[in-house]
Order: sequence, then structure tokens, then C-alpha cells
Amino acid sequence: MGFIFNAVAGEIPLVQRVWSARCEATTGFSSVIKPSSMIAFAWGRGRLTVHVKGPETSGTSMTCPEGSEFFGVELRVGAYLPLYPPSRLTDLRDALLPTLPGGRILLDNRDWEMPTEQNVDVFVDRLVRAGLLAFDPLVDEIRHGERPRGMSERIAQLRFRRAVGISHRKLASIERARHAAQLLVAGRTIAEVVTAGGFYDQSQLARAMRWATGHTPGELRSSSTFLAW
Repeated sequence: MGFIFNAVAGEIPLVQRVWSARCEATTGFSSVIKPSSMIAFAWGRGRLTVHVKGPETSGTSMTCPEGSEFFGVELRVGAYLPLYPPSRLTDLRDALLPTLPGGRILLDNRDWEMPTEQNVDVFVDRLVRAGLLAFDPLVDEIRHGERPRGMSERIAQLRFRRAVGISHRKLASIERARHAAQLLVAGRTIAEVVTAGGFYDQSQLARAMRWATGHTPGELRSSSTFLAW
């Protein structure tokens, strides 16, 4: 396998995990649906790019060129950069941050030191203190089926979409499909996953897996393809 991927759940505030990847050979892979926003750093073909990414609402086939390296922070659901609303970044409509000589980043008309995988926690903390990385605490209430007192359903959903980029219903579908795909990759039988995931039948599970990963349940169980979670 020419694609080496690592992800570590960290203790950085507002961050779900820090991940890194490198491609020792040109490799095809499937990018699985994702509910969170992300800040990603990519090196390839002598060029450095910095991406602000939104949720991905369908599985996508992608190619990682030989010699490319990446790392990034996957944000907690409800954490986002107000300058780059998640709803404008969904499905690979990334915002590219300008880079300056010396490998610095231009953000909010200020230049920032380019982080590394080892010190990205400092970069995230600086964003929070500067008010450039925010978290809406009502997202957790809304995603678990609660509506803040005195807030209409419409306003609650608008607030949720502003922070997350997708609707509460879409988020629930993504999380269910990701969980089912993870169970299949771990070797659970299709029948077991239908029951555990609350699907009507195997046909509904198959449709969800095609949407979420681009693969059938059988292909996921065989581990014949690399999935980028």
C-alpha cells in the first residue's frame, strides 16, 4: 500500500483528531463522508497549500500522488472558522489560504507561522484566542434532539447549519453510515450491521454504503480498498 495514514485523537480544545498521510506511490483511495470541518496542510510537487474544508456528504474516489504529504486537524462538530462558513465549503469546495514567502499563512490580514504536526496545538490555540476559531455550544444540544428554551425550530436549525454546514438530519445520516461502514471494515456480518445500524434491510444498508464510501458492504468487509476516514 503506497498510502500511509495515521490519526490520533488528541486533547486539543475544539479538535476531534489530528491526522497525517503520505504517499510513497501514487495510490487511489476512497474518501468517506465526514461531518466536521477541517484545516489541512498539503505538500506536493514543490508546492504548499493550506485548506479550510467543510463536511463531505458523499463518498469520493480520489488519488494521492507519489511524494505527497499531508496533515490536518479535524474539528469537533460545531467548531468552525467564521471567516469561512462551513456551508460554503461542503463537498470539497475548499477555501485555500494564501501563503507567504518563508512558508507563512495569511489569515485575517495577518501572517501566521506555518504549524507542524507536532505543534499544531499552538496554532489552534492562537486561532481560538484571536476569535478566528469558534464553537457554538448549542450544537450539542440540537444534535441530540433538544431545542434550546425560547428558540424556535427554524432558528435552531439555522444556527446549527451555520456552525456545522449541514442540517441536523444530514449529520445524523452521516454518523449512522460511518458507524455502519466501520463495523463492516471490522468484520461484522452484513446482517449484524443491518441490525446494529437500524437499517430496514440489506438493500438499504447497501445504498447507504454506496453513498457513504462508494463501495458495497461486501467490498468493505473484504478490505480490498483503502478508506480515508
